[in-house]
Amino acid sequence: MSLVRAIEARNAQLLPGRRDESWRYSDLRGVLRAIPEASPEAPHPRTPAPLGDVEADHEIAVINGRSQTTTFRAAAGSSGALRLRIVSRADHTLHQGAFAIDIEDGANLTLIETYEGDGLAYVSDFSLAVSLGEGARLERIVLLDEPADAISISYSEIDLKPGARFAQTVIASGARLQRHETHVRHPGGGADVRLDGLYLLDGKRHADLTTVLAHVAPDGTTRQLTKGLAKDQARGVFQGRILVERGADRTDARMGHHALLLNDGAEIDAKPELEIYADEVSCAHGNTLGSLDEQALFYMRSRGLPEHEARALLMQAFIGEVVDRIEHEGGRKAVADWVAQRLEALA
Repeated sequence: MSLVRAIEARNAQLLPGRRDESWRYSDLRGVLRAIPEASPEAPHPRTPAPLGDVEADHEIAVINGRSQTTTFRAAAGSSGALRLRIVSRADHTLHQGAFAIDIEDGANLTLIETYEGDGLAYVSDFSLAVSLGEGARLERIVLLDEPADAISISYSEIDLKPGARFAQTVIASGARLQRHETHVRHPGGGADVRLDGLYLLDGKRHADLTTVLAHVAPDGTTRQLTKGLAKDQARGVFQGRILVERGADRTDARMGHHALLLNDGAEIDAKPELEIYADEVSCAHGNTLGSLDEQALFYMRSRGLPEHEARALLMQAFIGEVVDRIEHEGGRKAVADWVAQRLEALA
């Protein structure tokens, strides 16, 4: 990645920017004019983890890029939950971290992954590598809840074996520039992928949800749904690319992105892509952008609901489908509670 090269060379001119096609809506070079000094070591946070109501069998914290371990293995046939906390406790400094998760054949893991900020204007760069064995299952619930002046870049590579199932839901509140990028290698062979996202933005926050998924063999399914809300001068970015390579026949892939602008100053950029080189496939994508239904808002207010509550209810109805698709009951409830609090700021 050019980000890694720029940090290693301490040369901000090597950072990706508008001329890089996959970064054209998230100009990292424009917001980071110089490479900051490295973040110091920091103690474990005393504050409870976001989505803390979700029970987990294991908890690992990566603080300013450092942790006691850099790998986690789910043994074949096992079942459990892992809480992975990516914590930034830094002011005007930069840190990088990396982690790997190996889910062996037939294992079932729920991953609660949170990005937390306790500092000012830091830069965080984190990468995650995940491998799923045959018949393995992973549900990944990701919450990006960071300060408005932070720059946070996260990158993940997901590699599946036939018969595996991977489900992901990313919830983003934005930052000065916040980008969550997921790359999935889909092996077909009955493997199933769900890639969902949700961004809830206000102020001048910027969130970029980028996904790249490659179907490389026959008989694979993918379902992708991303929804977003943007208010004030916030900017939401969705980039989703599904590639169906030669020979990946009988692929079934669906992608949808739908967003609401809550006022004229907000901005949403969307680039859904399908690239198909195989026959006998069933693929589709859709993209819509609008605003809150003024007639529905008027109707609800005429029935005595205050405008604030009416707007919150309409927004909840719009984004609720993404939350409802979370399969883990505890994770779904914790995300719903977090979203309800966030909607109070947007209503």
